[in-house]
Amino acid sequence: MSSISDLEKMRDKKDVNGLINALNDNDKRIREKTAYLLGDIDAKEAVEPLINLLNDEYWPIRKAAVVSLGTIEDKNAVEPLISVLKDEHWHVRETAVWALGAIGDRRAVEPIINALNDGSLNVKCEVVDALGNLGDDRALEPLKEILKENDYILRSCAVLSLGKIGDTSVEYLISSIEDESYLVRVNAVNALGTIGDKKALPYLKGALESSNGESHEFESALKRAINKITSK
Repeated sequence: MSSISDLEKMRDKKDVNGLINALNDNDKRIREKTAYLLGDIDAKEAVEPLINLLNDEYWPIRKAAVVSLGTIEDKNAVEPLISVLKDEHWHVRETAVWALGAIGDRRAVEPIINALNDGSLNVKCEVVDALGNLGDDRALEPLKEILKENDYILRSCAVLSLGKIGDTSVEYLISSIEDESYLVRVNAVNALGTIGDKKALPYLKGALESSNGESHEFESALKRAINKITSK
């Protein structure tokens, strides 16, 4: 039986085999800690043992395995992680979405889009972020629907993700310049400035003219975006 101190020594020595053996420890806390440590040292040899942990009965161990698989970014983990999107614990599902976004394999796009139906707000927020990281145009319509959500944090996250997708999202970002939440408006304007599409200029200038000093942060974002686009 290993102790936490033993595990940390293995990590420092990058003793991958020792850590993999510790995944079979009877103490669930040791197994959980080991799963995290294998990700810390980017142990690609541990991908299969970590995948096996995705069926562990103790959900924190499943979450630890998911985190490390996302950190290691091995594409062999994509299909097993897609299966984890149906885990009974939202913590594990949320982390699986993050891991799939980090790995960046397009096989995950549709399953992640389907995860927008998850009842957990935390999972939905992670889904929106992951769709932006994947940068696939298939995410445009689902993200557009998120812009209709009542939760302004979700809308704000959707705007950020649309900005990561790029040119094809410009029309959706333009519509968000008039969102009731200044955070959504600012994020939309920043995204448009980064994309740099000149067709956004009339909308940005119009918003600046009608802002009437409503929000210094919003007006500053508008000016920066206009300057970025016009200087290109």
